[in-house]
Order: sequence, then structure tokens, then C-alpha cells
Amino acid sequence: MQSVERITKETQIKIELEINGTGQAVIETGIGFFDHMLEAFSKHALIDIKLTCKGDTHIDFHHSVEDVGIVLGQALRASIYPIAGVERYGNAVVVMDEAAVECALDLSNRPYLVYEVEMEGKVGAFDVELSEEFFRAVMSHAGISAHIVARRGKNKHHLLEAAFKAFAVALRRSLVPNARVGIPSTKGVL
Repeated sequence: MQSVERITKETQIKIELEINGTGQAVIETGIGFFDHMLEAFSKHALIDIKLTCKGDTHIDFHHSVEDVGIVLGQALRASIYPIAGVERYGNAVVVMDEAAVECALDLSNRPYLVYEVEMEGKVGAFDVELSEEFFRAVMSHAGISAHIVARRGKNKHHLLEAAFKAFAVALRRSLVPNARVGIPSTKGVL
């Protein structure tokens, strides 16, 4: 179990994360749609997450969403590295009605994000542009290279939920144990 706290003038966040969990989540960010996305991530990644965030949501949701991404990324990094005996690479395409979003990722210990889920506006009170900020913070702090790309779709809720679930499933697949791999790099270290 990894525990990370982040306290700034804008947010107070605490996360407890069990990477080899069963997908149990207790999420309280004060942002309903974001809580729903994090619960979906937990369920489909089979990662147990207990997360609380008190943020300056009276301004907007940006600080809370980005800082939750930072804390989640830090907890993932502490759980994943040093890496050995796992597949390392994972990919998934998740379909939600008309929407299909793909995530391909590498537990490379080198952060990178390609995010091509183009849309504008809101889902409820949630600015859809914040999802990219969240994923960028996660990848930067977890040391994951990920490509999240919408293949098709119109409904913003479907597209974003498919993105969170695709990341979850790809991450779960990258963490599948494989003792034959040893350290999954020709460099001998990641």
C-alpha cells in the first residue's frame, strides 16, 4: 500500500493506493464527474484507491484535477518502480456506445503523453480540457509513456469515460506478472 499526501495553498490531497487490489474505490474530490472517472479507473485497473481532495473549487476545478493527477502519479511510481517481472507494455480499446478510445502505454520510467481526444465544453460542471491536464500530471509523475487517442465518438461523457477506462485496462495489462521477462529492458534497468 502506497500513501501520498500533497498540501498546497490550493489543495489538500491524500491517497492510499494498492496496485494489486480488486478495484475498490473511495473517492471524494468534490467534483462529481471526476469522482466517477476515478472510480471507473480503479475498477478497471483493479487498483484499490482511497482518495480525498479538498481544493479551491470555488475558483474552478483545475488545481484539484491536476494535483490529484500528480498524487496518483507519485503513488503509481512508488508502486511500479523498480520494475521487474511484468509485461511492461499494455494497450486497450474501450468502447462506450458510439465512442471508442485507445490507450497504448509503456512503463518506461520516462514520462510522455500523446492525448488526442479532441472536444470542447463541459460534462456537467467538468471542463473536458481538464482530462488532458489530469493525464499529463499522472504520466509525468508516474514515469509512464502513454498515447490516448479517440478513434471515434461524439458524446463527451462517453469519450472521457472510455479514455479513463482504456488507461485503466492498458495499465492493468502492462502490470501482468511475467517472470521470464526479468527486467523488461535491453538496458538492464528502467
